[in-house]
Amino acid sequence: MVSSTNNAASSSGKSNDSQNPRVMSIDALRGFDMFWIMGGDDFFALLLGASSFAWAPALKEQLEHVEWQGFRFYDLIFPLFLFLVGCAIPFSLEKYRGAPGRVYARILRRTLLLIAMGLIYNQIQDLDWKNLRWMGVLQRIGICYGVTAFLFVQLKTKDLVALFVGILLAYWALMTLVPVPGGSAGLLTPSGNLSGYMDRTFLPGKILTQYYGHGDNEGLLSTLPAVATTLLGVFSGVLLQSKLNPWGKASVLALAGIVGVVAGEAWGSVFPIIKNLWTSSFVLYAGGWSMILLAVFYTLIDVIGWRSWAWIWVVIGANAITIYLAQRFIPFEGISKFLFGGVASLSGNYKALVLAGGVLVIKWALLAYMYRHRIFRRF
Repeated sequence: MVSSTNNAASSSGKSNDSQNPRVMSIDALRGFDMFWIMGGDDFFALLLGASSFAWAPALKEQLEHVEWQGFRFYDLIFPLFLFLVGCAIPFSLEKYRGAPGRVYARILRRTLLLIAMGLIYNQIQDLDWKNLRWMGVLQRIGICYGVTAFLFVQLKTKDLVALFVGILLAYWALMTLVPVPGGSAGLLTPSGNLSGYMDRTFLPGKILTQYYGHGDNEGLLSTLPAVATTLLGVFSGVLLQSKLNPWGKASVLALAGIVGVVAGEAWGSVFPIIKNLWTSSFVLYAGGWSMILLAVFYTLIDVIGWRSWAWIWVVIGANAITIYLAQRFIPFEGISKFLFGGVASLSGNYKALVLAGGVLVIKWALLAYMYRHRIFRRF
């Protein structure tokens, strides 16, 4: 479906309700986030790998996921996207809170469409049910959007806060107190945790080794705290819609982010920060950094008004899911070799870097064309 406006899963732009002002920083931060998924990680990893600076290897390491326990910059990418999905929900659905029945079909349609696109991304069209990965990034986005949007139109914000706390505590209790059949309670190893057991027991299809092997990192039980991450975004969106002055909003966001990081670090001492399990401490820690980043973008773009630099990110953020899908089906690497192969061949040790940069340029040019022609894919 093509539209001149975006929805909660792909944009935070001005809704049909004229009382909701546009918050460009959400679009820009979404674009900054997607930049790393669409090839920014490869480009900067190659750039840092070619660097002779002593700090380059440590910085390059931040562009890789932690193997199990801990946190690096790249572990923030997906929770930040879910957080931003939540941020957009108040802007698009606030007007339905008094009459939620009017929006159920819309929420369900978007949820099912995202799940369907995720399954296509995982090649359900091959009809190889035994080897299909049923869960995935788009499936988790769809489920988290659908559940959170439904909760938002049904419940008051204070009730959502209570639910958020309840989810984190319930997941902590499940993961630490419920024994795994044949194992014991509280094991948070790759092979011994409850979430992985649930995936191995109840998740159809194949659990792939690249998603930690003993379970799916977007699996069944870990989707519960992922909803909590999306709720954190909702709270931030509600704050941005409030009557508090802009500097006040930025300050509250930053302070809440710092509290989240500190609380996540503290909780991590007893319930470790593990992205593959989406532990409650991970929710707070990643959510805290997400709020801090939003505070920075909001201050620079929407409070101070420095908007010109943000356009490069807004172009990406306006069609974030589109480019995520497109790079699965469009041979951008081959196009880069066709257009920039000659330059790359003359670049010596920087050949791979030139081609990776070419991929980024081509993807961004496609998104810029869509943005200028007001083409936004609605998912």
